[in-house]
Amino acid sequence: MRRHIPTALWIVGILALTAVVLYPLLWMVSASLKPNSEFGSNQGFFPENPTFDNFVKVMQGIAGIPTWKFFLNSLILGVGAVIGTVISSSMAAYAFSRINFRGSKILFAAMIGTLLLPFHVLIIPQYIIFRNLGLIDTFWPLLAGKFLATEAFFVFLMVQFIRNLPRELDEAARIDGCGHGRIFLSITLPLIKPALITSSIFAFIWSWNDFLGPLLYLNSPDKYPLPLALRIFNDQTSTSDYGATIAISVLALLPVMLFFIIFQRFLVDGVATQGLKG
Repeated sequence: MRRHIPTALWIVGILALTAVVLYPLLWMVSASLKPNSEFGSNQGFFPENPTFDNFVKVMQGIAGIPTWKFFLNSLILGVGAVIGTVISSSMAAYAFSRINFRGSKILFAAMIGTLLLPFHVLIIPQYIIFRNLGLIDTFWPLLAGKFLATEAFFVFLMVQFIRNLPRELDEAARIDGCGHGRIFLSITLPLIKPALITSSIFAFIWSWNDFLGPLLYLNSPDKYPLPLALRIFNDQTSTSDYGATIAISVLALLPVMLFFIIFQRFLVDGVATQGLKG
């Protein structure tokens, strides 16, 4: 009996920490079922008169724009960010890791140095460039950088994975007549699957939750993603509709959770098999 006491205490502690972590999410789901009259008067966790009117109001649209349109815009930006990040960052990482060219170390150090630059420093020059190119009020300013390997964090992550791969694999492929393209597609990409999935998860979540970028470059409400849709819902009337705002926040959180849950399995499998050789 004494041997089971530490295990029981450990389980109770883990459950307590889990409850603390999940409490904000559970509170948001519960608050989405509260009518507006209970906000400010009902301080409890559970609604006194639960209702789905908030979700019905949200699905009717915002400012004459259907809600699915905001979801579609966020999905386009999220999927585009994942595709662009995975393709461009993996190619740049392979070049820095496996190709010896003049100035590679300087360029790699300069790329890492961009991590020290806050996004706010680049806002004005980037906006001027995209405005001169006539790309304002389009998705291109939000996606162009993803396809040009401007995310130094993802490039560095993949570089570290590729550098840990044995070079004997590349040498054996060259003996068989493979060039850099075939080695990259057939050998490197399958072996850096954990890095690709990790980059995909972060790229999708960062793009889905991005507020400042769409606020700068998008002017038409029908092109707004979900973060800007939340602002429209609060600004369309003189008083904020807390119930509907929380309801659409719950709906906006669901795709992120599903994306992470689905790809987490592949991430764990990839990390578990990363150390296997032969």
